[in-house]
Amino acid sequence: METIKHRMVKVNGVNLHVAESGEGPLILFIHGFPELWYMWRHQILGLSMLGFRAVAPDLRGYGDSEAPAPMDAYTALHVVGDLVGLLDAVAAEGEEKAFVVGHDWGALMAWYLCLLRPDRVKALVNLSVPWLPRNPERKPLDGYRATYGDDYYICRFQEPGEIEAEFSEMGTRRVLEGMLTYRIPGPLFFPKGKGFGHPVEDPVVLPSWLTREDVDYYVDKFEKKGFTGGINYYRNINRNWELMAPWDGAEVKVPVKFIVGELDLVYHMPDIKDFIHKGGFKKTVPLLEEVVVMEGVAHFLNQERPHDINQHIHDFFSKF
Repeated sequence: METIKHRMVKVNGVNLHVAESGEGPLILFIHGFPELWYMWRHQILGLSMLGFRAVAPDLRGYGDSEAPAPMDAYTALHVVGDLVGLLDAVAAEGEEKAFVVGHDWGALMAWYLCLLRPDRVKALVNLSVPWLPRNPERKPLDGYRATYGDDYYICRFQEPGEIEAEFSEMGTRRVLEGMLTYRIPGPLFFPKGKGFGHPVEDPVVLPSWLTREDVDYYVDKFEKKGFTGGINYYRNINRNWELMAPWDGAEVKVPVKFIVGELDLVYHMPDIKDFIHKGGFKKTVPLLEEVVVMEGVAHFLNQERPHDINQHIHDFFSKF
């Protein structure tokens, strides 16, 4: 059986921790929040046994990777720069393009990678978050506040230090258990001082696909690193909107397979289903080949149904 190896790689001015396994065509796995390379553990082992080389970094600000102090060091351009540098560092000689898989914020960063550097991406499998064209008339945070109000988690994440202080009061384990087990097909709210909206002491029942040992790993890393690096991605949402103005209206032109859970909170955002299924998605991602909606599955679909996700990834990438 393949094992997972770890190393540090200096790219784009930061040291990134990288987990990898296998030999063959390169797959770059990009995680989201509050995640780490570890959320791809089943894919790294599964795809490496199927003849691929799987590489999954802790993104800047996460886990064992470096966390730059400035809040504005977490824009999409910084992260895409890291990913391009990582591909340069780990790709085999002559391997100019890699397969890419993303989830949550990792999916968004994968979309940006494909938009900005399609010359480095052979094909993309993205989970949970579709590519949404930029609205030049309204900044994203204005839209979130108008739709959901100030208690919406993305809005609550904006003030530096505020949500970190609340997370500290709740405890790292309770925060991670609450987020990693979230299965409500609707928006996530963090009312000020109320956490997830129910008593912190209420026990969280872990699903079969998330063990206490899994949570222990996340807790250890987030207690050491803190949440600020990951939350800073949210604090650059409007900045990304500004930086992406030159690409307004541009299409993502790489082959894509998109997979989302039927119970995913993103899938239930206003107008998202119609956008995905009624032509909008295909219009802005013209090489979109397939959309898969997995029944009974929520946001963390690659952990909830790892073998199904591995098969989807293998079948799609094997075509190229």
